[in-house]
Amino acid sequence: MGFTLYPAIDLKAGQVVRLKRGDMAQATIYADDPAAQAAAFQAQGFTWLHVVDLDGAFAGRPANAAAVRAILAATGAPVQLGGGIRSMATAAAWLESGVARIILGSVAVKDPGFVRDACRAFPGQVALGIDAQGGMVATEGWADVSDIPALDLARRFEDAGACAIIFTDIERDGMLGGVNVAATRALAAAVAVPVIASGGVAGLADITELRAAPEGIAGAILGRALYDGRLAAVDALAATL
Repeated sequence: MGFTLYPAIDLKAGQVVRLKRGDMAQATIYADDPAAQAAAFQAQGFTWLHVVDLDGAFAGRPANAAAVRAILAATGAPVQLGGGIRSMATAAAWLESGVARIILGSVAVKDPGFVRDACRAFPGQVALGIDAQGGMVATEGWADVSDIPALDLARRFEDAGACAIIFTDIERDGMLGGVNVAATRALAAAVAVPVIASGGVAGLADITELRAAPEGIAGAILGRALYDGRLAAVDALAATL
């Protein structure tokens, strides 16, 4: 199985930002032109893009649609998009617009029937976003922490038909302290759905360790380390070969 790196483009008020532990008050602005950032990532050799509508995640509906459309127009790389996708109409509209894969997160807890319906309606195009704090699922842009263990939620949807699970350890997200390899491996071992690691990737060691995991982790999201220059795109991509 291949190991794919997904550079993250997190959108807040039309700008590219990175948060610390999902806190909208701790947003660092990295670019004013999301489309140019997307094109740059593609030029560096990345084959996928991970785009999140942060405002949409809190609002429960798309809030950075213009920026997402500009990204789609600027690059031919497939885009996986999360944030504010809470209805079949919204899911269908994004996929028809050219998004390759939608990410459903909070709605998996609030409306599990919708997630199953979406997986059936759009086979191979729905990923499940599981964000955890202390092992428990967080929702609503990470503002609320549920009493549902992340592993339990993953198992609930194992038969739904999701093409991937994107697992984020909130405590590590944006902190450059290293990805939670143990928790990611445990999740990958628990379900047959491919698992993509997110949150805290700080350098090549994280990528190497994730890629070597015997459970077969499918990839990793790259954020602050890439933007801050701690991790060079060429080195990151070479570590996946």
